[in-house]
Amino acid sequence: MAKRSTIIAAGAAAVLLVITGAVVALNSPDADIPSDATTVTVRLWDEQVGAAYEKSFAAFEHDNPDLSVDVEIVPWDDYFEKLRTDVAGDGGPDVFWVDGGSYPAYADADALLNITTALPADAQAGWAPSVVAQYTRDGALWGVPQLADPGIALYYNADLLGDAGLTPEDVSALVWDPTGENDTLIPVLQKLTKDYNGHTGDSADFDGTNLSQYGYNAGYDLQAMILNYLASGGASFQDETNQYAFASDAGITSFQYLVDLMNKWHVAPSAADTNTNGDFSRDQFLQGNMALFQSGVYNLANVSDGANFDWGVVQLPSGQAGAISGVDGIAAAGNAASKHPAETQRVLEWLGSAAGSDFIGASGAASPAVTAAQPAYADYWAAQKVDISPFYDVLADGSAPAPRGADWPAAENAMRPILEEVFLGRTPVDRGVLAAQRAANAALTE
Repeated sequence: MAKRSTIIAAGAAAVLLVITGAVVALNSPDADIPSDATTVTVRLWDEQVGAAYEKSFAAFEHDNPDLSVDVEIVPWDDYFEKLRTDVAGDGGPDVFWVDGGSYPAYADADALLNITTALPADAQAGWAPSVVAQYTRDGALWGVPQLADPGIALYYNADLLGDAGLTPEDVSALVWDPTGENDTLIPVLQKLTKDYNGHTGDSADFDGTNLSQYGYNAGYDLQAMILNYLASGGASFQDETNQYAFASDAGITSFQYLVDLMNKWHVAPSAADTNTNGDFSRDQFLQGNMALFQSGVYNLANVSDGANFDWGVVQLPSGQAGAISGVDGIAAAGNAASKHPAETQRVLEWLGSAAGSDFIGASGAASPAVTAAQPAYADYWAAQKVDISPFYDVLADGSAPAPRGADWPAAENAMRPILEEVFLGRTPVDRGVLAAQRAANAALTE
């Protein structure tokens, strides 16, 4: 269990003053860099990893005095729109982060360096296999693996558990069962949910429309919720041909359970809040208004910095297929239009090395995709007295891959508004999930 923090963060956006849509350069002028040094720009959206990159590139520049690396942060909400504009104009940064849904379109447009041929073979060893597979297309790797999110787990507020007469052990092996026969998740969440009159969710006087404390963060969250409920419920998000397949009987049942947590049992925030604000549940947890927060290691630093209560991490709830989590990764892509291709490749090689990536792990900012840097990440959190094993132990039952295919952004844009209506309770689950699957598949190109 983590100790009480004396630091209260207002969220990642408060770390730096960012003008929406603008790029924030983290590097400051360095008098030690030769005036004729070649500048390579690296763009990402995560400020905490950006800070680790600063330290990493300082070491790189020390051994490569002919190069200067500028780190740029673009807020997530504006990142991909700005990237598309910059790359389409034959500009943009030399190196930039991509996610699994965005990179195929750039690779197919010949906008990315082919890492398989651009970097020496020995520089491509020791990368997380799941991330390598995620960023391999047509037999080529299109980015240097940077982050490897393991599984999803449950963050808990120990104070709220104690108030409900529960312990971390009581929430460490929860089961969700749509038949209700073996379900332990809903009864626990009812004990952890309160209305503004102080009635808990298991009280006859409970008012589910007027919540002061949430038990859980059910909602439209693909990585933290949907992929995990589908997989642990025995359903698949996509089939082997990348067609969307989540409207199976098992998939509809999984969606129904998740939606019912909000609209029937009222143990989670309304979709009216979470559909439009992806950080709503995280912020409620940090403010002490949510007992259980299902998320990944990408929120470890946020919780560590922002929680002023005792907290910890346990395994996510199990379904009929077990506790199965989605996995995801981030890669650094090389801009094929870079005016400094040789220098860009040197930076990419550094980012893919144990020495370069160790700064990410040692900072605790994220789980590195360079496997040799992962022990430093575990050591960092062990020093903070946080047991991160639930994020990794859940993978023993298998994992659900992140969305695949070049058409994923279009498919997600097609399905999202339909599923948002489902989560709002305005469209029946069976009809809405089927419509969302059809819309997603219709967005696929031949």
